[in-house]
Amino acid sequence: MGNLKYKRILLKLSGEALTGDRGFGIDSAVIGRIAAEISRAHILGIQIAVVVGGGNIFRGVQGSGWGMDKAAADYVGMLATIMNCLILAEVLKNKSIDHHPIETRVMTAIAMPEVAEPFIRLRAIRHLEKGRIVVFGGGTGNPHVTTDTAAALRAAEIKADVVLMAKNHVDGVYSDDPKNNPQAQKISAITFDDMIRRGLKVMDPAAVSLCQQNNIPIIVFDFAKEGSIERIVQGDKVGTLVGVS
Repeated sequence: MGNLKYKRILLKLSGEALTGDRGFGIDSAVIGRIAAEISRAHILGIQIAVVVGGGNIFRGVQGSGWGMDKAAADYVGMLATIMNCLILAEVLKNKSIDHHPIETRVMTAIAMPEVAEPFIRLRAIRHLEKGRIVVFGGGTGNPHVTTDTAAALRAAEIKADVVLMAKNHVDGVYSDDPKNNPQAQKISAITFDDMIRRGLKVMDPAAVSLCQQNNIPIIVFDFAKEGSIERIVQGDKVGTLVGVS
């Protein structure tokens, strides 16, 4: 691990990243590729924690549109994230390093001891130190809080070196939405203050502020490009670095 720039990372995956072309649920080929990407970084000796969203199954805003109370809808969304975490952890366990299976632990902010461990900060750190991939589900356990903010909070709690924000076919932060504005320019590096001031909606502003307070850089990158995590932890310039001075 001596030559690696980042030795403990928090990877944030959206639930939508698991759907592939289906638009809903989980595409087996896609989650297999995601697990392979994570396992290749793990081989390098990186300590890896993962936060997964639940938008491929249910989003709180969707429930609100049906007339559900916002808090109730958010709790359903949290349960969706736990489903994704359990599946990802099992797929990861089927990957192997030199014929040794990868160890995983799912930890949840909502207690359900029959299927996962409750989140305990020091226990999570111990799992990482023992070489286990830790997958955090259930957001923060509170409604009205995004999984982006949950990722920033967990990164601060485990003292991660960096937050990796995985995007689908978006290779960083742009001056405007590149889908709507072909003149939008990619930004290679930006400070936290500039990110918030310019209102660049790559992640929840509360999550950006939390990373700023704890001096944790964020790298926004295209997860569809194979080998991105390996390149990032080895110091290659990939995507957009948020948090430089």
